[in-house]
Amino acid sequence: MELIPVGKTIEENQAFADHPDCRESLSPAIEHFNRVGYVPPWIGYFAKVGDNLVGSAGFVGAPKEGKVEIAYGTFPAYQNQGIGSQICHQLVTLTLTTDPTLHITANTLPEGNFSTKILQKNGFERNGTAWDDDEGEVWAWEYRAGSE
Repeated sequence: MELIPVGKTIEENQAFADHPDCRESLSPAIEHFNRVGYVPPWIGYFAKVGDNLVGSAGFVGAPKEGKVEIAYGTFPAYQNQGIGSQICHQLVTLTLTTDPTLHITANTLPEGNFSTKILQKNGFERNGTAWDDDEGEVWAWEYRAGSE
């Protein structure tokens, strides 16, 4: 699996703009990183396996107060195949390679679902709740090295 960076502008992302699974999320991702700062590697990515784009991945923004939050998703045709878990693993690896002192976090809806299973499989433990402006109260997760 390869994580392909999303560029800063639509013009830098024509291959994604023409892809049916990327089209809807591309502009919001570019707008998000224009707002919070485009600071590689703490940016958005599309995940590729072979010749196929299979999902999206990224960081909510650059690290703050020793923490970085990950987010990921799998395109519909590739769900239930372990792709989401691989994407999550890639984000953890990228973080640990870049700065092993960071605490890696994630948020999910406050219910058991595929994302909570993916996080648990990748060594995350639920450590309470948090507030998300879009979703309201969410479950907060943190990566615990060696627990995967």
